Amino acid sequence: MDKVIVIAGPTGSGKTTIADYLYQKYGVIKVITHTTRPKRKNEQSGIDYYFETDETFDDNHYLEQVQYSYYRYGSSYEGLRRAWSKNSIASIVLDTAGAITYLKELGAQVEILFLRVNEEKTLKDRLLKRGDSLEAIQKRIDSPEYRRDMQLPEELQGRATVINNDDWEHTKQKIDQFYQRVKEATKKIPNEG
Repeated sequence: MDKVIVIAGPTGSGKTTIADYLYQKYGVIKVITHTTRPKRKNEQSGIDYYFETDETFDDNHYLEQVQYSYYRYGSSYEGLRRAWSKNSIASIVLDTAGAITYLKELGAQVEILFLRVNEEKTLKDRLLKRGDSLEAIQKRIDSPEYRRDMQLPEELQGRATVINNDDWEHTKQKIDQFYQRVKEATKKIPNEG
């Protein structure tokens, strides 16, 4: 059975780092998402995003989509199938609302990894290292979305693997254990009925 690892958690918790680690160590393919935002200089369609117009964006079948700063973003069934055609385990970074949607739509095919960091200062430090301004960081931390993503939602409790990403070496061990469980689950056939 194909699986998608949904990586959720607050900004700065290490979601992209974990997705990169899963790809580099295990070949877990990242689900490419769609956007109507213009391509940046170093970006490539089909690698960073599927760059769409408003018209072509509507040609896809979305599991979830949002509008942000006048541009549309979404993850599609088509993008998920493309990832699964390369590997039976794929990953995607989503906010907790997106993780809930994926779980509702795909059920047993979803494995949720929820990242936490014990100290808010650690999150701020990571965002500063990423190049974000203090003002932008504070704005993000004060946002309702950030506060929402700090907690594991009730809908994901009992379904998510929670990892505190305070120490990278410890986190890698937990990720490796998590991946082995997911890999075993791909060998199981879902119950029919």
